Amino acid sequence: MEDKKMIAYIKNVLENMPSGWLNITTHRLDIYNEQKAKIQFLEQFNNLFIEDDFRATALNELPTAYDYIRLGHPLSCVLEWAIANINGQQADLSAEQAGNIISFSSKTMPILAVLRKNSLDNKKTQILYTGELPASFNAEILGNVYGYAFDLKQIEKTEEVEAFNGSTIFISQQDNICDFKLSQNIDFFINVHPHLGSILLVNGQQNEEYISEIQHVRRRETIAMTPANCLEVLNSLVGKSSSENLSDDKAGKKNTVIEDKASVLASIKEITGTSTKALVGSSGLSIQYAILMGLVHNALENHQGKAIKIVVPPNCYGGTNDQARRVADCIENVEVMDLPVDGGNDMVQSIDIVLEKIAKEDAIPYIIAEIPTNPRVEVPDLQQLRAVLSQKRQNSSGEMAVDPVFILDQTFCPNVHFLGDNDVLSSVRTISFASGSKFPSGGKCTAGYCVGNSKTNALLEKIELHLQLCDNEATDLQLEILAKQLPSMKQRVIDAYKNTREFVNYIQEVLPDAKINFVSEELANEGFTPSVFSLDLPTKGNTDEEREAYKRASNDRLINLMINEIPEESKYCVSYGQLKGCYWTIPATSTQGTTKEGDKDYIVRVALSANMDLEMHKKVFLDFVKNVDTVLV
Repeated sequence: MEDKKMIAYIKNVLENMPSGWLNITTHRLDIYNEQKAKIQFLEQFNNLFIEDDFRATALNELPTAYDYIRLGHPLSCVLEWAIANINGQQADLSAEQAGNIISFSSKTMPILAVLRKNSLDNKKTQILYTGELPASFNAEILGNVYGYAFDLKQIEKTEEVEAFNGSTIFISQQDNICDFKLSQNIDFFINVHPHLGSILLVNGQQNEEYISEIQHVRRRETIAMTPANCLEVLNSLVGKSSSENLSDDKAGKKNTVIEDKASVLASIKEITGTSTKALVGSSGLSIQYAILMGLVHNALENHQGKAIKIVVPPNCYGGTNDQARRVADCIENVEVMDLPVDGGNDMVQSIDIVLEKIAKEDAIPYIIAEIPTNPRVEVPDLQQLRAVLSQKRQNSSGEMAVDPVFILDQTFCPNVHFLGDNDVLSSVRTISFASGSKFPSGGKCTAGYCVGNSKTNALLEKIELHLQLCDNEATDLQLEILAKQLPSMKQRVIDAYKNTREFVNYIQEVLPDAKINFVSEELANEGFTPSVFSLDLPTKGNTDEEREAYKRASNDRLINLMINEIPEESKYCVSYGQLKGCYWTIPATSTQGTTKEGDKDYIVRVALSANMDLEMHKKVFLDFVKNVDTVLV
């Protein structure tokens, strides 16, 4: 491929690209094939390149590359495609790995991704670098807490690198992160930019098995290079001056970064009613990973030799579930335990049972749970929850067991106060976190945050340490977006709830046989005002299999009708707390992607905003009802 032709094409693409490539966080599931993710996008993008077609309409019709931009997005795909071609890496677009170039917002996570696989495979690793290592890299903690073993060596030039019985990682900090000087004795090249992130090149066919594992680290423990930063790199690649570039560290914005962060931290404290230091990460899963590793670190220091139990609902969001199990896979004394919390199971009773078991084993309990639960939007009795979490327990020897840490995913109701000095969970070691791509930013960025009550100061120090080690803190642009969006969040929560309550009441009126999972009026009066509900449509059939098949077909008919009839507002997508419109999804095929099949929920999940045409949604839903065989109106 001629570099000049490709660069000219990319320049035209950047001038005609859809605005959503840069400024939305969730993409359409109706044009998304998860098994092929990036491949379909690149195949069709490459066809457009061959035809020199850069029309805005053609670019807008490309299939969704990833459903969330933290996993990857059109601009990251274009950037990786371009770098692969510039450096003579012939990406096999038919292969599921879809290329050996992987971009990261973090400067250290690509290193950790290789170390993770080699740790599991008992394979040696040497890390070579010129100049300096990324400031966040901490070899001691990576060895003692993460369990990663490696040799570290500074070199002058890659030509002196000799063959090694294991994997060789080479790290280079440079302004031009698209340029790789390849060597056959180096397996992984990582180019690091001081502000934009990093790009990893997997070198040689013998290392292709690493690609999917590295991409999974990006999927679960960090995020892809942000769209704004990918755009800056691409602009630099096509020769635009720095003044034309858009970056997370834009010229003239440096002085506002401190102000933005101060504003964000103040807003989080006011929203959550807490006084401890808030931490802001590049995504909800980035924060969650820091929480888990920080707690593991604390346990290793203060409870040496004791087993660590991460307790997780089996049907919770797939990222949460999968990440907990991935942490347990890597650390010898960490194990995941299931916590049934909804769909007929009582969260408080389940916690009581599991804590009693963990106490008898003299282990360390870390419990992750969503309130309200997802997708069935259930809230436990909070006074009973506090009592169970506070109960003093003994191990099998009669000694006092270690008290639990409750890790609360508050994404559905980020406005509820749990952790203030007089709030319900103030006496229990509790850390709360929220996904920033939901209400905090209104869908404008992925950054997430966590806070703790007064009993968690020591834990928060460890969590911050691991957030920094992984270089997973929020970018400057993410902080800027949060600073603008957080002040209006509480009002948006209230207004979106009003629309949701009205829509739920309407569905109950016109389709009474449907089962709706939503908070009661009593819970809403207590402050639980989510704007999401789940809908279990009526079905028919002679067997369980027939009834399930009919219901799943009804789910698809409803969603397709909504997005076809109201394309400007209704979207088949995984989101919540968005600024406008109405989002529809089926948890089993989206958020629960890595959940065990038996724990998946094949129901419709609907998320409403404060800004939408509710009457039009009622009208289209009524059209659906009129064609439902089981209920006629």
